[in-house]
Amino acid sequence: MVFSSILFLFCFLPIALGLYYIVPKSLKNIILLIVSLIFYAWGEPVYVFLMLFTIVFDFYMAIIMEKQSELNRKRLFILTIIINLGILFFFKYWGFLLDTINQIFSLTITYHQLPLPIGISFYTFHILSYFIDIYRKKAPVQRNIISFGLYITMFPQLMAGPIIRYTDINEQLTNRSVSQEKFGIGVERFIQGLGKKVLIANNIGYIWTITESINTGELSVLMAWIGIIAFTFQIYFDFSGYSDMAIGLAKMFGFDYLENFNYPYISKSVSEFWRRWHISLGTWFREYLYIPLGGNRVPVPRLFINLCIVWFLTGLWHGASWNFVIWGLYYGFLLFVEKVFLKNYLERTPAFFQHFYTMLFVIIGWVFFTSPNLGYALHYLSVMFFMSGAPFIDATGIYYLYTNLILLVICVVCSTPIVHRQYRKILHSEKRWVVPFGLGLNSVIMFLSVAYLVTETYNPFLYFRF
Repeated sequence: MVFSSILFLFCFLPIALGLYYIVPKSLKNIILLIVSLIFYAWGEPVYVFLMLFTIVFDFYMAIIMEKQSELNRKRLFILTIIINLGILFFFKYWGFLLDTINQIFSLTITYHQLPLPIGISFYTFHILSYFIDIYRKKAPVQRNIISFGLYITMFPQLMAGPIIRYTDINEQLTNRSVSQEKFGIGVERFIQGLGKKVLIANNIGYIWTITESINTGELSVLMAWIGIIAFTFQIYFDFSGYSDMAIGLAKMFGFDYLENFNYPYISKSVSEFWRRWHISLGTWFREYLYIPLGGNRVPVPRLFINLCIVWFLTGLWHGASWNFVIWGLYYGFLLFVEKVFLKNYLERTPAFFQHFYTMLFVIIGWVFFTSPNLGYALHYLSVMFFMSGAPFIDATGIYYLYTNLILLVICVVCSTPIVHRQYRKILHSEKRWVVPFGLGLNSVIMFLSVAYLVTETYNPFLYFRF
């Protein structure tokens, strides 16, 4: 079940909200935990038992760990981390490891391909955040298994984030405010995220679906650029739209999540891009890995190693495939070059060049990210940069550019703060028509989104596979 589905919008969500608001405060966490487990079991019935095992095991391990001597506490902490990462490795990376061994040593080791538990990368990081925070004594051990289970399973962020650190939500698990104003803000945020996902991401994503169905040897330079630019916008509006919906849903239940996107496509450096893109993941890696490794305050050779480690794991976190690893190392190298060599020079160049430079390398990065393998990525890039002998323009490229030009312009404008600022400026004015305007606009977005979902079948969520 996905947020952008008729079943969720008109069945699951109304029932969940109704049950949540009619029960007394003491039962709200129990109701939210139950509906979250039902939400997860809807798509993964078998893996709900894995989820329950994880909740019970980690809850009691934390309590046991707290009572031990410092040495035993450290041992139990390491053991718990290994077990949780081991579960993630088994389901997500075991097949990848065996495939790699088979390729390197020309073997034929066979294995049964297990379906990937939805959201396992996200909720595993939630668990690691919890244990690292309590091991560092930055947060108390959670002694209520319902509250702990809710932290792991709460359905707005369970499937595709944002990644919520335990220290950010610990207090809210027991004390949170619910008001009409907060609920209204949550509804508005959810509708706007739904519009980004359904009306923009799905439509622009169709262009990339067409492009990747064409053999790279038959692509023109124009079509190759149109396709990857379409994917560039699709993944932003898809994932940021999901994050908006998750943040909005959380507010409906009284929770406050941190922002996950801050208009990354207006960035003027790759470093800035990653401060604005998937903020919760970047914060997680920075706090729990990069800073403990020494961060920036190390000699240049060690800085290079630190960045390679962090970005190798960032790429691997996204998927069990070498193209994700290459994508991660690609960014690790770019960030190293920026920090050590380009920073001062880049800041002295015109803003337009800084933005052009950033988006060029981001778009190249998306080629590695979305390609099925490294060979496809390299061939696709060779078409983009006139190295394959492909024609510059063809009828297909002209057709898709002409028929989607308005959509591409909408994507460009909506990926900047312009629309949001103007909308907020209108709402903050004191004119009498402001409230009807806001209600009307969000009603139109909701109506169009539902109309699209009723008539269309193309409705992927890109980050569900992670």
